[in-house]
Parts: sequence; structure tokens; C-alpha cells
Amino acid sequence: MKPSVPKPQPSAPLPFVLVNMAMTADGKIATANRRLSSFGSRRDQEHLLQLRATADAVMAGARTADSNPVNLGPGPAKYRRLRLRRGLAEFNLRVIVSGSGTVNPKAEVFRRRFSPIIILTTRRAGPQRLRTLRALAAEVKVCGTRQVNFRLALRWLRRKWGVERLLCEGGGELNGALFREGLVNELHLTVCPRIFGGRAAPTIAEGLGSVTLARATQLDLVTASRHGDEMFLVYRVLRG
Repeated sequence: MKPSVPKPQPSAPLPFVLVNMAMTADGKIATANRRLSSFGSRRDQEHLLQLRATADAVMAGARTADSNPVNLGPGPAKYRRLRLRRGLAEFNLRVIVSGSGTVNPKAEVFRRRFSPIIILTTRRAGPQRLRTLRALAAEVKVCGTRQVNFRLALRWLRRKWGVERLLCEGGGELNGALFREGLVNELHLTVCPRIFGGRAAPTIAEGLGSVTLARATQLDLVTASRHGDEMFLVYRVLRG
């Protein structure tokens, strides 16, 4: 199967953005030392792959991609067949975000070339890092001076690569930026029966955060289901 190629879109609105995360009962997505970040059940992993099978592209922050043995791909053949039945490419695009342009070239995500990798970065990366990134990715998009302008980046992904549905898998800094800019449409949250504790342990939305209740992102619970000791929640993000 040939890799996906860009699908130019003449007028490009923003993609539909889903965030999918597993968290402990105390709201943590990794331990305080950030070494353990995968703790969901097999059912949670299946849910992740089912969501990937609906998305044109899967996005993650550079630290998430660096610290986990993930390739951000669709997984086993049954999920690839599901994508084809839905009229999607067999393999989704993969998007990595790094404002500083620092990624681990030896990370698992760069070892498999089944679909294009796109890196979103900023001018902070500098010429030398940009050269390194371009050797790793199908395309590197500079969208911002110090911080990634996600509204610009997502509109570009829709226009240049035809991304209509974008699945974000963290980490907390990336999620926080997307929520802060009002770009998330739907949140899929798996609550796992564990307590990590620790003020240094990351949550699903890091970064600046909301300074007042009025600025908090409002959610509407769409579905809630229990599988074993885990809860699977789907929220619609409310606007304004």
C-alpha cells in the first residue's frame, strides 16, 4: 500500500479535533517522574485503536512520542480494513508537535515509514534543528515564533493534507494548548482505578491553565460506560 499523499483542499475550515486520554482516579496521566505513562487496560488500548480508525491524522507532542514505544499508526490489519471500509486511507498521517524542534531521531515513531510524518514547530527550532527535522519527516511546518499557532497549523493540515478529523493523544502541554485555544471538539477519557498522587505528576491539560472559572473549558457528557474497573467517558466541548 502506497503512503498517503496530500489532498489539497481549496477552502479549508478547521479539522474536527478529538482528544483521547487515560487518567488515574486522581487525574494523572503519568507518574511524578513521568516514566510510567501507559497504564490503561487492553480495552482502553482497543478504544484508542478504534478512534485512530476514524481519524485522518493522529497527533502527539514530541515528549509523548519520545518517551513511549508508539508509532501513532492504525495498528493491526483489522483496524486498517476498518479504515478502508470507511473510505479512509489504510494508514493515517502522523503529526508530531515540538515548539523547540527537539525530537529523538531514534524514537519508535521514526522507525516505521508506513505513512508520512509531519512535524509542527516554531522559529525557535533554528536552521540546524530544522535540517534534522526535515531529514526525519515528510514535511516540517513552522507555525509561530515562540509558540505553535495551532489555529494556523490545523487550518494548514486541513488545506494541505486534507485532514478532516484529527485525533490528539497528548501529552498534557499539547492538550492544554488546544483546549486553551478552543480547538477541541470532543474529549474521550478513560478513568483507571489507580492513584498516582504527586504535584509533579502531569494531568490531561497542562500549561497556563484557566485563571478564572469563567475561562474554564465547559464540557457536556455524551456517554458513560463501565468496562471492568474502568470508566469510559465521552464529552462534547461546549463553545462560549
